[in-house]
Amino acid sequence: MSGRARLAVCAALATLAAACALLPLVDPATWLLQAAMLVGIQAGVGAAARRVPLPGAVTVAAQAVVSLLLLTLVFARQYAPGGFVPVPGVFVRFGELLRQGADDVSQYAIPAPVTDGIRLMLVGGVLVIALLVDMLAVTFRSAAPAGLPLLALYSVAAGLSESGARWLWFLCAAGGYLLLLLAEGRERLSQWGRVFTDRSRPGSAPYQPGSVRGAATVPVRTGRRIGVLALGLSLLVPAALPSLGGGLLEAARDSGGQGGKGGGTISAVNPLVALQDSLNQPENRTALVYSTDSEETQDLYMRIVALDKFDGSAWKPSERRIGEVPDPMPTPRGLAPGVRTDKVRSTVKAGEWYAQDWLPMPYPANRVRIEGKWRFEPEGRTLVGYDGQTTRGVRYDVESIQVRPTAEQLRNAPEPPAALRREYTAVPDSLPDVVRETARRVTRGAEDDYDRAVLLQDWFAVKGGFSYDTQVQAGSGTAAITKFLQEKEGFCIHFSFAMASMARTLGIPARVAVGFTPGTARGDGKMEIGLQDAHAWPELYFEGVGWTRFEPTPTRGTTPSYAQPNTPDSDGDTGEQLPDRGQADRPAPSPSDDDRCTAQEKRSDPECGLANPLPGSGGSEKGFPLPAAVGIAAGALVLLLLLVLPMLLRLRSR
Repeated sequence: MSGRARLAVCAALATLAAACALLPLVDPATWLLQAAMLVGIQAGVGAAARRVPLPGAVTVAAQAVVSLLLLTLVFARQYAPGGFVPVPGVFVRFGELLRQGADDVSQYAIPAPVTDGIRLMLVGGVLVIALLVDMLAVTFRSAAPAGLPLLALYSVAAGLSESGARWLWFLCAAGGYLLLLLAEGRERLSQWGRVFTDRSRPGSAPYQPGSVRGAATVPVRTGRRIGVLALGLSLLVPAALPSLGGGLLEAARDSGGQGGKGGGTISAVNPLVALQDSLNQPENRTALVYSTDSEETQDLYMRIVALDKFDGSAWKPSERRIGEVPDPMPTPRGLAPGVRTDKVRSTVKAGEWYAQDWLPMPYPANRVRIEGKWRFEPEGRTLVGYDGQTTRGVRYDVESIQVRPTAEQLRNAPEPPAALRREYTAVPDSLPDVVRETARRVTRGAEDDYDRAVLLQDWFAVKGGFSYDTQVQAGSGTAAITKFLQEKEGFCIHFSFAMASMARTLGIPARVAVGFTPGTARGDGKMEIGLQDAHAWPELYFEGVGWTRFEPTPTRGTTPSYAQPNTPDSDGDTGEQLPDRGQADRPAPSPSDDDRCTAQEKRSDPECGLANPLPGSGGSEKGFPLPAAVGIAAGALVLLLLLVLPMLLRLRSR
């Protein structure tokens, strides 16, 4: 193989290595095989044109034309004469697919399905990058600037990916670029002519024109050492820098080692954006399938994590110590022997595509049987994976407890421990007074914390004039809570954050849980949970019962039996309501229905009380953040161009 042919192969491999960074963004990854086939044909056309030889510009034009024919054959053959001739109708089809792809990437969360539009964007983008790399590195013999399109491809993928193995994709991209540089160095070295070798050593190879073997490989070895050193630094330096987190739950960081017992801490990020994305998915992809021996599945919420710290900007989990998973787990905090409990056994299977660090389980779990690397966080009673362990495809058995307190037990609950009360009633100084004032007004006349909690729940779910809308702009800080109380539109995050904040201002320990509602029953006796079942709800602490679920979000989930008001009207509700700006567009509640319906019936029956507002449909405004990714790529290109500008000026002068 000639030096130019070897360089063309390395250019194609470098492009495909950088394209591997796109693999976590979509599922399945079969598009990469198609892209590899087209890139190989494109590289072969370039090699044949250079062997003729044709001028560099003609070679690039020939590759571009063949690439267009290939894309036509793959994506628009029904619009082209002969299946590959690009007529105007073909370009119209390309435009439709690109628009469809842009819509798809704005609708789907990562990993997105490979629709025709997304596939054209992926395969066509890789083909364009491959053409640029081949043009710079092979046709015009300048491999160093070929790193610019490779960097652009990797930057877009890295900016969008939330995969915990991003370092692996960086290693692939960097390795492909170094391979390209070494191939160019070898090709240039082979053109230097006679290379003098040390023939005094026994076994020295005879001289071969253009050979770079034997003792003549000193420049190549030096280049390899420099490349390895640069690659090592590029891997170590980013690891020492802070990184941006994202997604429902950020990857766990176990500082206690890879397999050590007990030790380490765990923290996670605000789940607001990813939860909203899940609720807005046009396709309700199945995340979990489970079977259970419980006859009442309406209370079997699959809880993932508890957000117990409110710093004014967001609700988030506190940093906690994690350790080995105990068997059985300790008794739930605050649960007294006199409260009725039922044991429930469930077998859960996670989808092959559903990968996150925290394990969804009914709360509170007592025993968990699961394979893999998991740690236990005792305060939230959660399991978190470490060393790359996720929920992807796992199967596990959970023995949990269904706590069934009575209203009297909650009403007569003693004071919680001082330390717990202090931690879980803390609110930031930036919390507006309207939150406290509204909480006091809604609960006026209540005699205990239980009555206050029920009044808050009933006000959000039924009496307050709130509407459920997943298209509301995301926000989790104090300003977002104030806006939610004024505009009365939001989804489960807003309802749970607001109720937990208001409960804390009343001295009731509160936190927010994130997970899934129980899902829907299948014909085979199993329950199925999809992305659109993602949910958040407040948990309030009552001594003797422990952390207790409430359900303030209208049309979502079910109100626990202990939290349903016993009377049609609560003494603490004076009937004062802020004006609901969307009220004119919805049927007015019937006074007679409102008098005879319970809060639970008002949620589930459109004819009873307020009609159920329909959740917003359509795509999320999240999904792939394309403008941000383009900005990242453009910034990386400008930075790299500035770095190589002196070298380019020197080359131009020579």
